[in-house]
Amino acid sequence: MTPPATPPATPPVAADGAAPGRWGVEPPWLRRVLLLVLLAAAAYQVAAWSFTHLRSFLGLVFLAWMFSISIEPAVHALTRRGLRRGAATGLVMLVVVLLGIGMVAAFGTLLVDQLAGLVTSLPDVVRSLVEAVNRSFGTQLQAADVVDSLRLTPERVQQVVEDLTPGVVGFVTTVIGAIFQTLTFLLFAFYMSAQAPALRDTVSRRFPPRQQRVIATVWEIAVEKTGGFVFSRFLLALLSAFVTAVFLAVLGVPFWLPLALWTGLVSQFIPTVGTYLAIGLPAVVALAGQPSDALWVVLFGVAYQQVENYLIGPRITARTVHVHPAVALGSVIVGVSLLGPMGALVAIPVVAAVESVVETYGRRYELVVDEVPVVHRPRGQWWRVRREPR
Repeated sequence: MTPPATPPATPPVAADGAAPGRWGVEPPWLRRVLLLVLLAAAAYQVAAWSFTHLRSFLGLVFLAWMFSISIEPAVHALTRRGLRRGAATGLVMLVVVLLGIGMVAAFGTLLVDQLAGLVTSLPDVVRSLVEAVNRSFGTQLQAADVVDSLRLTPERVQQVVEDLTPGVVGFVTTVIGAIFQTLTFLLFAFYMSAQAPALRDTVSRRFPPRQQRVIATVWEIAVEKTGGFVFSRFLLALLSAFVTAVFLAVLGVPFWLPLALWTGLVSQFIPTVGTYLAIGLPAVVALAGQPSDALWVVLFGVAYQQVENYLIGPRITARTVHVHPAVALGSVIVGVSLLGPMGALVAIPVVAAVESVVETYGRRYELVVDEVPVVHRPRGQWWRVRREPR
């Protein structure tokens, strides 16, 4: 008698009708999770591609926003006197543009000529510097090897000079590109300044009434602190560049105008190490001509920095936010990594705005002072232990 045949086992079926997988029943949330992961990866790739290709445009727009909040004190002063905000913004921007055109007309040709001459004479400057070091310290450095290691070949120098002084076609292309970028910058800056209240109201309408007050307060703090910080930095940069230019011209250092502009901008917008980088280049150029001039340049840079830190700077930046040097240096490094040289200019103002908002809404607690035992043992004998605050 043969045993009855057993029927084939039926695969388990999930409660929601999901088909069984190789390792059992497929969870109902697995496909949704995989779809969300794929969408997140695709969104990241699109955002990275967009940021890479639009980095210069985004930097230009962000710089226009920084300029708009920098002129906000002047615009606000004109609006309080009865002038419409659009007209006040246009008047302030017109004055700034006229001042810029005047400076370019007065120093533009001299700046280009001196900058091209500085680049052309770089090999000779390096040779003179190496010879001065050999005479002073008894070293046996070879000027030709140093020039070659720095890639200061005649072909390379000629290429840089051609980039600085392009031909007719290159000059026309450069001028057209500069005009287009300038008009784009001014257009965005005008609308960001003239429509600032409307833009703030548009953003605030997306939130409940309680949060609208917070947004308005944060907006005002960011505009006030950041605008004041940027204005003070530019004012200090112009003052530093002017004083340095006069000193270098009187001392007879060649290429005094580009070196003075370098000193003013670098010393104010690169924290901590900017002062030493700023005065280092004029000192090297002066050292190639006359070693004593380099010493005078270094002494001038140190003296002016002390005067600025203790007398000029506190008066100009009294109403702006103070940024810790380490935080400022880190922000500049991050800004350069994200937006290049333009990021170095906008990094510190952004950190200043964030820090001012944190100081306004951040909560601080009373510091708990721990008592540390202090043992006194006068005249070779143990004395009683007295606890003093740390």
